[in-house]
Amino acid sequence: MVFTSITFLLFFLTAFLILYYAVPARFLRARNAVAFLFSIAFYACGGVGYLFLLLFSVAANYGFGAGIGRSRGKRAKKAFLAAAVVVNVGLLGVFKYAGFVTSSLASVISGFPVLKTALPIGISFYTFQGMSYVFDVYSGSVGWAKNPLTVGLYISLFPQLVAGPIVRYADIESEIGERSFSSRDFASGAVRFMFGLGKKAILANSVGEIADGIFNRAGAYPPTAPEAWLGAAAFALQIYLDFSSYSDMAIGLGQMIGFHFKENFDYPYDSLSVTEFWRRWHMSLSTWFRDYVYIPLGGNRKGPGRQIFNLMVVWTLTGIWHGANWTFILWGVYYGVLLIIEKFLIGKRLGMIPAPVRYVGTAVAVLIGWVLFRSASISEAWEYLRSMFGASGGSLGECVYYVKEYALELVAAVLASVVPWRRIAKKLSERPLPAPVASFLPYGAAALAFLVFGIGYMRMVSGSFTPFIYFQF
Repeated sequence: MVFTSITFLLFFLTAFLILYYAVPARFLRARNAVAFLFSIAFYACGGVGYLFLLLFSVAANYGFGAGIGRSRGKRAKKAFLAAAVVVNVGLLGVFKYAGFVTSSLASVISGFPVLKTALPIGISFYTFQGMSYVFDVYSGSVGWAKNPLTVGLYISLFPQLVAGPIVRYADIESEIGERSFSSRDFASGAVRFMFGLGKKAILANSVGEIADGIFNRAGAYPPTAPEAWLGAAAFALQIYLDFSSYSDMAIGLGQMIGFHFKENFDYPYDSLSVTEFWRRWHMSLSTWFRDYVYIPLGGNRKGPGRQIFNLMVVWTLTGIWHGANWTFILWGVYYGVLLIIEKFLIGKRLGMIPAPVRYVGTAVAVLIGWVLFRSASISEAWEYLRSMFGASGGSLGECVYYVKEYALELVAAVLASVVPWRRIAKKLSERPLPAPVASFLPYGAAALAFLVFGIGYMRMVSGSFTPFIYFQF
């Protein structure tokens, strides 16, 4: 089940909100139970066969946290921590990477058996959340949850269950046990959800048709340079609008029931360096690797050589996290190298370069990265990159058709991706405005959200099924 489906909007979400708010606010545990049961049902709709994995993850991480919390000695705590790492990484290894590893071995060892497993939806997200809970209990930054339902709700809460953002237990621990409810919060969350749905159904799916049209035929008919650049730019817009729209809807749904998740994107395509881009793209994943891998490895505290090693470990793992393919590994290594170049070779001189030059350089670097990310193989990525830089000629090809056919969507997609609308709205809310204007703004935003939602809903009903890109991770 996805947020952009009739089943979710008309039946699941409606039933959930009715039952959730039918329980009086003072019975918070009962509301938590309703949210947990609906979260389990939500996941089961996407794959009943793998529901046991989610429940196992909840039970195992609750047990590891309880073991650490109850243990007195440091050795016992470390044993539970090590077991948590082995079990969680083992789940990812078996269900996400076993096929990739065995097929890679089979390509060099004749007759090596290839293990084929289906990828459970959202396993990377809920596994990382479970691990972060155990890590934080071990570090003492949070206490271990006495009630299993607390851990169950934290890991399985359906707004962010299958595609993030990766929520830290410390960020919502207090709201699981005590949260306030207001009509203003509900309305704000509903507006955020509606904008997110429109962003996905209207913009992400439209530019995705351009990207798919160019990338999918690239193997048989190499695109010309303009076509290749247009395809890469379309995919860059698609993946941002697709993933950020899911985050918008997750944040909005959470707010509608009293949870406040942190932002996952901060208009990354407005960045002037690769370093800045990764501070603003998928921030929940970046901070996860920073806090649980980079800093424990020593961060920047053990000299430049060790820092470079730590960065490469983090970015290789980041690539592996995204998918079981050599293209993702190369994508992670690519960004690790770029970040090292910016930090150690360019350094403070980066600020001396004119801002437009830095912006264009960052955009080109990011587009090359998206080609690696989108391609099915390294050889396909290489051929596509060759096309981008003129190997297949420079005729416009189908560019004119795509630009004419999707002109409005392309302009809107660029504006939605680059213009920092949330910051503008925040500044407007903080400035003293004439009373009529100040009173109109919330209603204007709501009216616009309903309009976007309505158009998105019609697109969703009349269009074909288009799952979120990050469902595969």
